[in-house]
Amino acid sequence: MTLEETMNLLASKGTEQTKKTYRRHGAPEPFFGVKIGDMKPIVKLIKGDQELAMQLYETGNSDAMYMAGLVADGRKMKRAQLERWVKNSVWHMHASFTVPNVAAEHPDAIELALKWIDSPKELVASAGWGTLSAVMCMRPDEELPIKQIQALLTRVVKTLKTTPNHVRCEMNNFVICCGTYVAPLADEAMEAAKKIGKVDVDMGDTACQVPDAASYILKSRRGLPVAPKRKTTKC
Repeated sequence: MTLEETMNLLASKGTEQTKKTYRRHGAPEPFFGVKIGDMKPIVKLIKGDQELAMQLYETGNSDAMYMAGLVADGRKMKRAQLERWVKNSVWHMHASFTVPNVAAEHPDAIELALKWIDSPKELVASAGWGTLSAVMCMRPDEELPIKQIQALLTRVVKTLKTTPNHVRCEMNNFVICCGTYVAPLADEAMEAAKKIGKVDVDMGDTACQVPDAASYILKSRRGLPVAPKRKTTKC
Protein backbone atom coordinates (compact mmCIF):
# COMPACT_ATOMS: atom_id res chain seq x y z
CA MET A 1 0.00 0.00 0.00
CA THR A 2 1.13 3.52 -0.71
CA LEU A 3 1.26 6.23 1.92
CA GLU A 4 -1.77 7.93 0.38
CA GLU A 5 -3.79 4.71 0.36
CA THR A 6 -2.85 3.99 3.95
CA MET A 7 -3.73 7.51 5.13
CA ASN A 8 -7.10 7.36 3.33
CA LEU A 9 -7.87 4.04 4.96
CA LEU A 10 -6.80 5.34 8.36
CA ALA A 11 -8.95 8.46 7.91
CA SER A 12 -12.00 6.28 7.17
CA LYS A 13 -11.67 4.73 10.64
CA GLY A 14 -11.76 8.05 12.47
CA THR A 15 -14.76 9.31 14.44
CA GLU A 16 -15.58 12.65 16.01
CA GLN A 17 -16.26 10.98 19.36
CA THR A 18 -12.76 9.48 19.46
CA LYS A 19 -11.34 12.86 18.46
CA LYS A 20 -13.07 14.43 21.45
CA THR A 21 -11.59 11.75 23.73
CA TYR A 22 -8.08 12.22 22.36
CA ARG A 23 -8.36 16.00 22.66
CA ARG A 24 -9.10 15.60 26.36
CA HIS A 25 -5.89 13.58 26.62
CA GLY A 26 -3.92 16.33 24.94
CA ALA A 27 -3.73 15.19 21.31
CA PRO A 28 -2.91 18.07 18.94
CA GLU A 29 -4.16 18.42 15.38
CA PRO A 30 -3.89 16.97 12.86
CA PHE A 31 -5.42 13.60 13.69
CA PHE A 32 -8.42 11.54 12.55
CA GLY A 33 -9.55 10.11 15.88
CA VAL A 34 -8.92 6.40 15.26
CA LYS A 35 -9.24 3.88 18.08
CA ILE A 36 -6.16 1.72 18.48
CA GLY A 37 -8.25 -1.41 18.00
CA ASP A 38 -9.45 -0.07 14.65
CA MET A 39 -5.84 0.44 13.56
CA LYS A 40 -5.00 -3.24 14.01
CA PRO A 41 -6.54 -4.48 10.70
CA ILE A 42 -4.54 -1.81 8.85
CA VAL A 43 -1.39 -2.79 10.74
CA LYS A 44 -1.86 -6.38 9.53
CA LEU A 45 -2.09 -5.14 5.95
CA ILE A 46 1.15 -3.15 6.08
CA LYS A 47 3.12 -5.20 8.61
CA GLY A 48 6.76 -5.48 7.62
CA ASP A 49 6.75 -2.36 5.44
CA GLN A 50 9.50 -0.46 7.23
CA GLU A 51 9.67 2.34 4.69
CA LEU A 52 5.94 2.99 4.97
CA ALA A 53 6.21 3.09 8.76
CA MET A 54 8.85 5.80 8.47
CA GLN A 55 6.65 7.77 6.07
CA LEU A 56 3.64 7.50 8.39
CA TYR A 57 5.55 9.00 11.28
CA GLU A 58 6.80 11.87 9.12
CA THR A 59 3.22 12.93 8.27
CA GLY A 60 2.85 14.63 11.66
CA ASN A 61 -0.64 13.13 11.97
CA SER A 62 -0.99 11.77 15.51
CA ASP A 63 -2.91 8.65 14.46
CA ALA A 64 -0.45 7.85 11.68
CA MET A 65 2.49 8.43 14.03
CA TYR A 66 1.07 6.02 16.61
CA MET A 67 0.37 3.38 13.95
CA ALA A 68 3.90 3.79 12.61
CA GLY A 69 5.17 2.54 15.95
CA LEU A 70 3.04 -0.61 15.64
CA VAL A 71 4.50 -1.35 12.20
CA ALA A 72 8.13 -0.30 12.52
CA ASP A 73 10.87 -2.72 13.57
CA GLY A 74 13.12 -0.86 15.98
CA ARG A 75 15.99 -3.24 15.23
CA LYS A 76 16.07 -1.95 11.65
CA MET A 77 16.02 1.72 12.57
CA LYS A 78 19.10 3.89 12.69
CA ARG A 79 19.89 5.88 15.81
CA ALA A 80 19.33 9.07 13.86
CA GLN A 81 15.82 7.91 13.00
CA LEU A 82 15.02 7.17 16.64
CA GLU A 83 16.41 10.56 17.65
CA ARG A 84 14.16 12.20 15.06
CA TRP A 85 11.14 10.24 16.30
CA VAL A 86 11.64 11.33 19.90
CA LYS A 87 12.32 14.92 18.83
CA ASN A 88 9.13 15.03 16.75
CA SER A 89 6.82 13.47 19.34
CA VAL A 90 3.84 15.79 19.72
CA TRP A 91 2.04 14.30 22.72
CA HIS A 92 2.46 11.80 25.51
CA MET A 93 0.99 8.84 23.59
CA HIS A 94 4.00 9.02 21.28
CA ALA A 95 6.50 9.70 24.06
CA SER A 96 5.13 7.03 26.40
CA PHE A 97 4.31 4.31 23.90
CA THR A 98 5.28 4.80 20.25
CA VAL A 99 8.91 5.83 20.71
CA PRO A 100 9.72 3.51 23.66
CA ASN A 101 8.18 0.49 21.95
CA VAL A 102 10.44 0.78 18.92
CA ALA A 103 13.49 2.20 20.69
CA ALA A 104 13.52 -0.73 23.13
CA GLU A 105 14.05 -3.10 20.19
CA HIS A 106 17.23 -1.30 19.11
CA PRO A 107 20.64 -2.61 20.28
CA ASP A 108 21.49 0.85 21.66
CA ALA A 109 18.19 1.25 23.51
CA ILE A 110 19.68 1.66 26.98
CA GLU A 111 22.31 4.14 25.85
CA LEU A 112 19.66 6.23 24.10
CA ALA A 113 17.29 6.04 27.06
CA LEU A 114 19.93 7.15 29.54
CA LYS A 115 20.58 10.18 27.34
CA TRP A 116 16.89 11.03 26.95
CA ILE A 117 15.98 10.88 30.64
CA ASP A 118 18.26 13.85 31.27
CA SER A 119 16.56 15.99 28.64
CA PRO A 120 14.90 19.22 29.84
CA LYS A 121 12.08 18.48 27.38
CA GLU A 122 9.21 16.64 29.08
CA LEU A 123 8.29 14.40 26.15
CA VAL A 124 11.90 13.38 25.51
CA ALA A 125 12.52 12.58 29.18
CA SER A 126 9.26 10.62 29.28
CA ALA A 127 10.36 8.62 26.24
CA GLY A 128 13.65 7.84 27.96
CA TRP A 129 12.02 6.40 31.07
CA GLY A 130 9.48 4.60 28.90
CA THR A 131 12.25 3.01 26.85
CA LEU A 132 14.02 1.77 29.99
CA SER A 133 10.75 0.26 31.20
CA ALA A 134 10.18 -1.50 27.88
CA VAL A 135 13.73 -2.87 27.85
CA MET A 136 13.31 -4.35 31.33
CA CYS A 137 10.08 -6.02 30.24
CA MET A 138 11.78 -7.80 27.34
CA ARG A 139 15.51 -8.34 27.85
CA PRO A 140 16.89 -11.16 30.01
CA ASP A 141 18.20 -9.95 33.35
CA GLU A 142 21.75 -10.97 32.47
CA GLU A 143 21.69 -8.45 29.60
CA LEU A 144 20.58 -5.56 31.81
CA PRO A 145 22.91 -3.06 33.53
CA ILE A 146 21.66 -3.97 37.00
CA LYS A 147 23.82 -1.48 38.89
CA GLN A 148 22.68 1.38 36.67
CA ILE A 149 19.05 0.40 37.09
CA GLN A 150 19.58 0.16 40.84
CA ALA A 151 20.97 3.70 40.85
CA LEU A 152 18.00 4.90 38.83
CA LEU A 153 15.60 3.44 41.39
CA THR A 154 17.31 5.61 44.01
CA ARG A 155 17.08 8.59 41.67
CA VAL A 156 13.35 8.07 41.17
CA VAL A 157 12.67 7.96 44.91
CA LYS A 158 14.63 11.19 45.43
CA THR A 159 13.44 13.21 42.44
CA LEU A 160 10.03 11.97 41.24
CA LYS A 161 8.00 14.55 43.13
CA THR A 162 9.86 17.45 41.50
CA THR A 163 9.97 16.23 37.88
CA PRO A 164 7.63 17.48 35.11
CA ASN A 165 4.10 16.16 34.90
CA HIS A 166 4.16 13.15 32.57
CA VAL A 167 7.75 12.27 33.46
CA ARG A 168 6.42 11.39 36.93
CA CYS A 169 4.07 8.90 35.33
CA GLU A 170 6.89 7.25 33.38
CA MET A 171 9.20 7.14 36.41
CA ASN A 172 6.43 5.42 38.36
CA ASN A 173 6.04 2.91 35.53
CA PHE A 174 9.81 2.36 35.54
CA VAL A 175 9.58 1.25 39.18
CA ILE A 176 6.62 -1.01 38.34
CA CYS A 177 8.44 -2.69 35.45
CA CYS A 178 11.59 -3.14 37.53
CA GLY A 179 9.63 -4.75 40.35
CA THR A 180 7.60 -6.88 37.97
CA TYR A 181 10.26 -8.20 35.59
CA VAL A 182 13.78 -7.79 37.04
CA ALA A 183 14.48 -10.55 39.58
CA PRO A 184 17.74 -9.13 41.07
CA LEU A 185 15.98 -5.86 41.90
CA ALA A 186 12.43 -7.06 42.58
CA ASP A 187 12.56 -6.47 46.35
CA GLU A 188 14.38 -3.17 46.02
CA ALA A 189 11.86 -1.93 43.47
CA MET A 190 9.02 -2.86 45.80
CA GLU A 191 10.62 -0.82 48.59
CA ALA A 192 11.03 2.09 46.18
CA ALA A 193 7.38 1.79 45.23
CA LYS A 194 6.33 1.99 48.87
CA LYS A 195 8.50 5.08 49.42
CA ILE A 196 7.04 6.81 46.38
CA GLY A 197 3.44 6.22 47.42
CA LYS A 198 0.72 8.14 45.60
CA VAL A 199 1.89 9.92 42.44
CA ASP A 200 -0.08 12.95 41.30
CA VAL A 201 -0.13 13.69 37.56
CA ASP A 202 -2.39 16.13 35.76
CA MET A 203 -4.20 13.96 33.21
CA GLY A 204 -6.30 16.82 31.87
CA ASP A 205 -10.07 16.47 31.57
CA THR A 206 -9.99 12.68 32.01
CA ALA A 207 -10.66 10.09 34.69
CA CYS A 208 -7.21 8.51 34.25
CA GLN A 209 -5.10 7.95 37.36
CA VAL A 210 -1.51 6.89 37.98
CA PRO A 211 -1.46 3.36 39.41
CA ASP A 212 -0.09 2.71 42.89
CA ALA A 213 3.27 1.11 42.07
CA ALA A 214 3.44 -1.35 44.98
CA SER A 215 -0.07 -2.70 44.38
CA TYR A 216 0.46 -2.89 40.64
CA ILE A 217 3.70 -4.82 41.01
CA LEU A 218 2.00 -7.47 43.11
CA LYS A 219 -0.90 -7.67 40.66
CA SER A 220 1.42 -7.97 37.65
CA ARG A 221 3.52 -10.72 39.22
CA ARG A 222 0.40 -12.88 39.62
CA GLY A 223 1.75 -14.70 42.63
CA LEU A 224 5.20 -15.30 41.14
CA PRO A 225 8.51 -13.82 42.37
CA VAL A 226 8.63 -11.92 39.04
CA ALA A 227 6.56 -12.08 35.88
CA PRO A 228 7.86 -13.79 32.70
CA LYS A 229 9.57 -11.51 30.22
CA ARG A 230 7.48 -10.22 27.33
CA LYS A 231 8.25 -10.64 23.63
CA THR A 232 7.07 -7.12 22.82
CA THR A 233 5.57 -4.10 24.53
CA LYS A 234 3.60 -3.07 21.46
CA CYS A 235 -0.16 -3.23 21.82
